[in-house]
Amino acid sequence: MRYYAGLDVSVKETSVCILDETGRVCLERKVASDPADLALVLQDPRWPLHRVGLEAGPLSQWLHAGLGQVGLPVICIETRPATAFLNARVTNTDHPDARRLT
Repeated sequence: MRYYAGLDVSVKETSVCILDETGRVCLERKVASDPADLALVLQDPRWPLHRVGLEAGPLSQWLHAGLGQVGLPVICIETRPATAFLNARVTNTDHPDARRLT
């Protein structure tokens, strides 16, 4: 089974959402916006991640580098295309951005 994570980053906390390949939510939680704290959550052996999506922003370079150094398959998504994609979805709901970025 493949697992995907989406990270909605703010200065102090990051919302983390992990989904399996069927779209079932496996985890939703807030974590300190620090690569080490995020890595502890994202490296849980219960869900080996296929991809970690991180929206571009002020902390994205630092978080991307830190998560990549510990071997996580992290990608950075530009803000404008991500917003356009999320707004263009047919079933646009009020789920957290972290869930929608997976």
